[in-house]
Amino acid sequence: MSLEKTPVTVVTGFLGAGKTTLIRHLLQNPQGRRLAVLVNEFGDVGVDGDLIRACADANCPEANIVELTNGCICCTVADEFIPSIERLLALDPKPDHIVIETSGLALPKPLLKAFDWPDLRSRITIDGVVAVADAEAVAAGRFAPDPAHPGDASELDHETPLSEVFEDQIACADIVLLSKADLAGEDGLTAAREIIAAEAPRPLPMVALTEGVIDPRVVLGINAAAEDDLAARPSHHDGEEEHDHDDFDTVIIDLPEQAAPEALAAKIAKLTEAQKILRIKGHVAIEGKPLRLLVQAVGARVRHQFDRPWGDRPRRGRLVVIAEKGDLDSKAIRAALT
Repeated sequence: MSLEKTPVTVVTGFLGAGKTTLIRHLLQNPQGRRLAVLVNEFGDVGVDGDLIRACADANCPEANIVELTNGCICCTVADEFIPSIERLLALDPKPDHIVIETSGLALPKPLLKAFDWPDLRSRITIDGVVAVADAEAVAAGRFAPDPAHPGDASELDHETPLSEVFEDQIACADIVLLSKADLAGEDGLTAAREIIAAEAPRPLPMVALTEGVIDPRVVLGINAAAEDDLAARPSHHDGEEEHDHDDFDTVIIDLPEQAAPEALAAKIAKLTEAQKILRIKGHVAIEGKPLRLLVQAVGARVRHQFDRPWGDRPRRGRLVVIAEKGDLDSKAIRAALT
């Protein structure tokens, strides 16, 4: 039996930053590595797992892809994360490298602490924590603390739920990938770099990318052994026994067959302009089309494409809508989309 530890790369980043797109690129360009993937979603519509399974091949067959939905693995370490990792380590042949895609709302620190569990520490190591940051959104100040908070000095930097999650993800990272570089432009990338550098507890390499395309050697093979370096990765929740995601919530919308993708996309765009929706994703049936329509929205940006046949699955459209709890008006969302 080999005593060599299996390297694990943790991919973190906020909702819609481009984590799944990056992992699909890594699967399509494994450079001889036998990969396995653990993907976690906030909400029970498993869109990201479907997208990753579509890339399954000899280097990463479907058995090497494990999906956990409807919660964050940072909250269910003992019940879900550890058994899932053990399942991947038990594969024959054993994967050369495991990639974990966390939920966009996951706090990385509790997950990193799980690697110190005696059953795991001798078998796996955190090769690196990769934070994917939407450069356009960062530059636009979407993750900034709330400036409209008068009061004493402690309140001047008042954290919003978005800024807190974002800062924790950056603080845990070994490298930051500035995604959607084509949308951000050079000025946006410069602004995003400055904002992230100001938030990071230590200097971090930052690499711009578009559509997840990057040399895999940049993110696989960092050799950070992050489990030995937790003190250098501060979190807003250090010292807490437990944490939750009560600031965020989801609503699932069931949709009948739609007449045209463009009409649905227009409805979604109008909804995101009217309400503070963070993320919308799911699959929808289009009249007369045998393929599922994959729909994804981040803020006001809406994308759609046909991805795979419905096969013997019911042609049932389902969208998961994610927002901060106070911004989630399920009645208005249903009215806007149905």
